[in-house]
Amino acid sequence: MKVLVTGGLGFIGSHTVVELQNKGFNVVIIDDLSNSSEKVLDGIVAITGVKPAFEKIDLKEKSKVEDFFARHTDVQGVIHFAASKAVGESVEKPLLYYENNIGTLVYLLKELSKKDKASFIFSSSCTVYGQADKMPITEDAPVKTAESPYGNTKQMGEEIIADTCKVVPSLNAIALRYFNPMGAHPSTEIGELPIGVPQNLVPFITQTGIGMREQLSVFGGDYPTSDGTCVRDYIHVVDLAKAHVIALERLLEHKNDANYEVFNLGTGTGSTVLEAIQSFERVSGKKLNYEIVDRRPGDITSAYASTEKANKILGWKAESTLDEAMKSAWEWEQKIRN
Repeated sequence: MKVLVTGGLGFIGSHTVVELQNKGFNVVIIDDLSNSSEKVLDGIVAITGVKPAFEKIDLKEKSKVEDFFARHTDVQGVIHFAASKAVGESVEKPLLYYENNIGTLVYLLKELSKKDKASFIFSSSCTVYGQADKMPITEDAPVKTAESPYGNTKQMGEEIIADTCKVVPSLNAIALRYFNPMGAHPSTEIGELPIGVPQNLVPFITQTGIGMREQLSVFGGDYPTSDGTCVRDYIHVVDLAKAHVIALERLLEHKNDANYEVFNLGTGTGSTVLEAIQSFERVSGKKLNYEIVDRRPGDITSAYASTEKANKILGWKAESTLDEAMKSAWEWEQKIRN
């Protein structure tokens, strides 16, 4: 069975390709390599023994998307990761985010709408909840006005998919709202490999730990939390990748209750930024050089998931602890720098 993974050479995408191939899926990857490297294919092959098909395509080019689906008429499922993903950058470059995250989604859905049957997994985010009124956050929590253009593109993306599913009964979709992915594959063959300055906390921690960065900036020490820093739900990327495969199988096996469903993916445990730093110090044996600075625009105080729905309906549960995920991230950082 052929599955398209857009952004399949990125952080979460590459780990999901590994899990799909481990389950016997025939994977084809689309990636524009704007925040990834073709060398990631070597890591996927080293783990699975199988080289997925790869095409370098910018999904903003509508004609290229149409051409791809004309040549790959046997694609039965799509897992859509390809998007710009940094909250801070989206505040500075909103139009880039709206073009890259919304236009590409529309082009993909137009092609899937032509098929007799199609399954679509959307890479969504807990940012759709904004600052939720209570923790943990359930899927029934209201979607609030987005704090950033990035968050807005995820909200709009979900609305576009839901509207499309209402009028295209042959399309079945699941939006996976995930919290804060981190870590690397236990083989250390693939992991998070940001180009330029990392936009996520954990690679900035590990790059500071290895000496690439002089100091880690902790944005805000005056939040109403246990230690004044933001609370997030850090989930191991391999746990997250496995959830995508389970969600896709749910659609392919017609086990879904509606043709559009939503699930949170997290651990159910919130950790502060300082607790994440302490986790790194435990697993690495190194003291981290960090400084608490002013708050950053677009950041919320706290977000961690209620995972009850995914646990019960998908039969999926995050298995790794924060320390285990952090240890894998540190081992990956050490490998790629050496």
